[in-house]
Amino acid sequence: MTLAEIEQQHGFTYPALYRQLDRDGMLAVGEYGPDWYKLVYPTLTERPTLLLHADDFELLSVKAAAAAMEELADPDDYRQIDPAFRFIPFAQTGAGDHYCFFASGQHDGDMPVVLLWHDQDEAQYLAKNLQEFLFHMLLNSMADQDTYNDVSDGEFKEQLANTLGTHARYLTARQAEVLQALLARDIIDYDVLLPKGRKEAHRGLLTDIELAGLRAELIPYEKFDSCFAYSTAG
Repeated sequence: MTLAEIEQQHGFTYPALYRQLDRDGMLAVGEYGPDWYKLVYPTLTERPTLLLHADDFELLSVKAAAAAMEELADPDDYRQIDPAFRFIPFAQTGAGDHYCFFASGQHDGDMPVVLLWHDQDEAQYLAKNLQEFLFHMLLNSMADQDTYNDVSDGEFKEQLANTLGTHARYLTARQAEVLQALLARDIIDYDVLLPKGRKEAHRGLLTDIELAGLRAELIPYEKFDSCFAYSTAG
């Protein structure tokens, strides 16, 4: 199935950038299965597909995105999504939440990106369009080295450098300049402050405070992180 066929079947238009990513092969992640990390993932690391190394982000192939859209639109689906809302999934988390274009929220040519939670009746705004979502996710990647899976400092920087190599063309000149400057930094350890006086150790090229500042400066969005109910259930 092609993007054009999905558009025709469901009566919407994908963001132009998403169609460009498809033409450029940036959505070609193959089909996930037991051997995907062993057989497919190594072939993608030198020229990473869309947000290949982003934390808790699994890009859906075009075929998988079409299947996910059918699932979300099913009136018998357990989420009972309000038909007034049009969600177009393009990726998911490891827990099964979907990253979606929110077609119903399109404004002045911008189609917001939201996270559709599967276990609660909420969708969370992440960015006002796909381009700004890419920058948001790349900033997050630079701030959070994957120490859980023992990704070394060298591997971390190599992943980021390779990712910039395939993603820079989709960024503004200023966004690319900022990410290149961050990549030249030394890796630091820092604490993220949590409620009730708790803190959480992190490692990366910038702190959570710096990340928030850059996001506010370069991709300001008044709806960022806010949520709305999407279900007709209850």
